[in-house]
Amino acid sequence: MRAKLIKKIFADTAFVHTGGSEAELRVAEYLKNTCRELGLEAHLEEFEVDMATVHEATLTVDGKSINCKGYLCAGSGEIEAPLYYLTETDRYSLSLCRGKIVLIDGYLGRWRYKDILDNGAVGFITYDGNVNFADRDIDHRELRAVVSEGQKILGVNINAKDAVAIVNGNGKCAKITIKQDEYKGKSHNVVVDLPGEIDEQIVFTAHYDTTSLSQGAYDNMSGCIGLIGMAEYFKKNPHRYGMKFVFCGSEERGLLGSKAYCAAHEEELKNIALNINLDMIGCIMGKFIACATAEMALVNYITYFGNELGFQVKAYQDVYSSDSTPFADRGVPAVSFARLAGGNLAPIHNSYDTKAVMKVEHMQKDIDFITAFASRMANAAICPVAREIPDNIKEKLDEYLLRKRKKM
Repeated sequence: MRAKLIKKIFADTAFVHTGGSEAELRVAEYLKNTCRELGLEAHLEEFEVDMATVHEATLTVDGKSINCKGYLCAGSGEIEAPLYYLTETDRYSLSLCRGKIVLIDGYLGRWRYKDILDNGAVGFITYDGNVNFADRDIDHRELRAVVSEGQKILGVNINAKDAVAIVNGNGKCAKITIKQDEYKGKSHNVVVDLPGEIDEQIVFTAHYDTTSLSQGAYDNMSGCIGLIGMAEYFKKNPHRYGMKFVFCGSEERGLLGSKAYCAAHEEELKNIALNINLDMIGCIMGKFIACATAEMALVNYITYFGNELGFQVKAYQDVYSSDSTPFADRGVPAVSFARLAGGNLAPIHNSYDTKAVMKVEHMQKDIDFITAFASRMANAAICPVAREIPDNIKEKLDEYLLRKRKKM
């Protein structure tokens, strides 16, 4: 793929574009038009998403105002209660949540939320950021429906520096006020269709939305650029299998775009031989990985293929936190490709995710390798990947998709 086009796409999309926002639609239209300029017919597929506009969000601890952002879709109201810092999830620690606003370490997932709710918490506080960084950024988080299951208590997110100050100061009483409007909005998938010689297809995916602080160059305009490069290549080169390239909206909000695509195209899923997902490629540093949500034979194949081409790749079997997961959950074998650099080298979900962490030459090399692998799959007499999901991966899918609690 041409370096000039890679740089242009990074520059043109260097702004926050969260799922369901007008900015996200602007990027969807941009991707559609970019594909069309390359001779690729693209269209938008709309799907519904939960939305919220927060008008007011405040947090005070012992009368002192703390900068915060109210959790989207967590309801409106006001609550004042004793503050409790939850560090463990044993029965005794959880029992102390009753009647408290709970400060939580780490990410608020479904099971942590259920635990504090079952134990009588009346509100919650989470935090993000780094105590050693100069910024005081705060991510605008959402209480997802799959987490709350309709049971909402007020919550706010704060910067890690303030969380440390609260605990260090032995904060005793907290008050949360949130006013927000909740409503249904629209997000979009951008789809390019390249028919093949047979009805069976390979579906390529990459998400284009960002989180509330991020420009999303690494996570994941890089993957979208990869899809554009591959689509451009296969438009000019033969492929036995049909291909669909899906630029997924609202991935950062719970894989909503890929879930919506699978639901809307349920009848077509039986003809999908493989899903190839790109999520975070081409950064300056980091190791290239291939996570196969499929049989172990695919892991071995990719390892051998990397050796054959002289390309360093670490392949393994697991569930990758990206748009490959809904396909695998529907029985479609999937593989996600990424170049993982780690949070100190190429951080994601914050204001440091910009084109500054990207390297054009690595983008080109990564795209070339994935294209070569895809070409082998797309021109095979029969796609060699078994169309079945191993039992150990099915269990991990149940855990990741919150149908089953992970065993400790």
